[in-house]
Amino acid sequence: MDRISRHSQGVEGVRFGDLRIGSLLFADDVVLMASSDRDLQLSLDRFAAECEAVGMRISTSKSESMVLNRKRVECTLRVGDEILPQVEEFKYLGVLFTSDGRMEREIDRRIGAASAVMRTLHGSVVVKRELSRKAKLSIYQSIYVPALTYGHELWVMTERTRSRVQAAEMSFLRRVAGLSLRDRVRSSVIREELGVDPLLLRVERSQMRWLGHLVRMPPGRLPGEVFRARPTGRRPRGRPRTRWRDYVSRLAWERLGIPQEELAEVAGEREVWASLLRLLPPRPDPG
Repeated sequence: MDRISRHSQGVEGVRFGDLRIGSLLFADDVVLMASSDRDLQLSLDRFAAECEAVGMRISTSKSESMVLNRKRVECTLRVGDEILPQVEEFKYLGVLFTSDGRMEREIDRRIGAASAVMRTLHGSVVVKRELSRKAKLSIYQSIYVPALTYGHELWVMTERTRSRVQAAEMSFLRRVAGLSLRDRVRSSVIREELGVDPLLLRVERSQMRWLGHLVRMPPGRLPGEVFRARPTGRRPRGRPRTRWRDYVSRLAWERLGIPQEELAEVAGEREVWASLLRLLPPRPDPG
């Protein structure tokens, strides 16, 4: 697949500053990207031809197109005589991407997945008296938390999403502690009794740890290049959306007191950055 991708590369792609990205590969999953439907069709035609040259073909039943735009934009792509369906959302490597570029749907989906896990485990694990609290918390850490937080490093958290994630977290922990909302016990008291850190603290540490990795990445590494790039063009009218770079910079200022102009220098020191994240305190408990 690497050979096919290399041979089918053209001048198309999406530009991030001086960087142009035309495709993303993971095993046999391929994402082709371009800034126009014409360029994307040219890229798709070359990719299909390279596949046929080695006895492979694109599965049109598993292929879809999506346009990243705030408004609905038609994009008709063909593989041979077949037209690929255009979708408003697409799941890639376990993460849901939407055509409007927002992450709220993915966060809601993760909360739904965690709720499904808890429904499955409720009678056999969560409220089972014969099972020790230590065993329940082990299942919480190994099954429930990963289902809830998969891909959280690149979330842009709002007050709404923080509240929803915390509600999903406490829904499990409150049952492990044998309590309900009617008992009116604060979340911080329940976590202290169970000996677990707040989930939001874990999320914010991971997000800023990933920021440190991006800052320290050497030139040529794709994630670091995309992070450092400054997209060209004009933003649409209206309130600008919060970019992940802006969100995590504000997070570092709010939680660590590091201004944006000093962030790259501090995060560039691996040991210093790791020490700061270890000392990061929980947010004040709202309830």
